[in-house]
Amino acid sequence: MRRTGPRRWLIGALKALAVAAILVWSLAPILLIVSSSLKPERDIFAVPPSLTFRPTLEHYAALWARWPEFFHALGNSAVIAALATVIAVFASLLAGYAYSRFPSRWVNASGSLLIVVRLIPPIVLTLPLFPAANALGFQDTHLFLAVLYATFFVSLGAFVMRGFIDQIPREMDEAAAVDGAGRFRTLFRIVMPLAAQGMMAVAVFVAVYAWNEFLFAFVFTSTRAKTAPLVLAEVIGNFDGVEWGVLFAAATVQLLPVLLFVWLTQKFLVAGLTAGATKG
Repeated sequence: MRRTGPRRWLIGALKALAVAAILVWSLAPILLIVSSSLKPERDIFAVPPSLTFRPTLEHYAALWARWPEFFHALGNSAVIAALATVIAVFASLLAGYAYSRFPSRWVNASGSLLIVVRLIPPIVLTLPLFPAANALGFQDTHLFLAVLYATFFVSLGAFVMRGFIDQIPREMDEAAAVDGAGRFRTLFRIVMPLAAQGMMAVAVFVAVYAWNEFLFAFVFTSTRAKTAPLVLAEVIGNFDGVEWGVLFAAATVQLLPVLLFVWLTQKFLVAGLTAGATKG
C-alpha cells in the first residue's frame, strides 16, 4: 500500500507530461502562425524571438489590398467542401447500410477493394484522370473537384457508418418491414436518424480534408475553381519575394474557419474515431 501512492503519482505525472507534449506539438505551430500574422515585419524572424510586441493588422490590410483573389478562393473552398461533404455523407450512408445489413463474401470483398484504392497515392490517380476530365469538360469545375474529394473519402466514411449502423438493432428494421416499409424508407426513416452522429463524424472528416487539400486542386483547377491553398502557394512563389507577414495572415484566415468547425464538432469527430469499438 505504501508503494501504491508514489507509483500512482508517477503514472499521473507521466500522463500529464505526455498530454502537455502533445498539446505543445499540436498548438505551437498554430500559435506561431497567428502571432506572426500580428507582428510587425521586422519582428517575425527576430533572433531571439520577440515574445512581447505591439499587435498590428497591417498584414491583413495588405492581404485584402494585394491578394483579393484569396478571398474569392476561400469562397470556392467553402462551396467545394460543402458539395463534397453532402456527396460523401450520402454515399457513405448507403454503403455503410449495405455492409451492415447485407454481409456476404462479395460485399466484404468490395469493402477490401475500397481500402486498397484508398491506399493508392493520390498523385497516381491524377495521371489517368487528367486527360479524361479535360476531354469531358470537367476541368476547373467545382462539382468535379467535390466528387473527387468525396470519392477519396467514401471508403473511410462507409466503414465509419457501418460501425454506427451495426449498433442499431436489426429488430427495428424487421419491425418497419412488418409495418410495410421498404428498404429505402427504413433507411431514411429509421436508420438515418439513429445514425445521425455517424453522419456528422463523416462530414467532419470530409469537410476538413476538402478545405485543406492541395494536390487535386493544383492539377484539376486553374481559375474558376481555384481554392485557398493554391493562392497560399502563389503567395510563397511571388516574384517580388515572399511577403511573410501577408503569408501568415492568409494562413490564419484560412485556418480559423476549420479550427472553429472542428472545435464545434469535436464530439462527432471522437465518435467517428471510436465507431464500432463498442456494441450497443
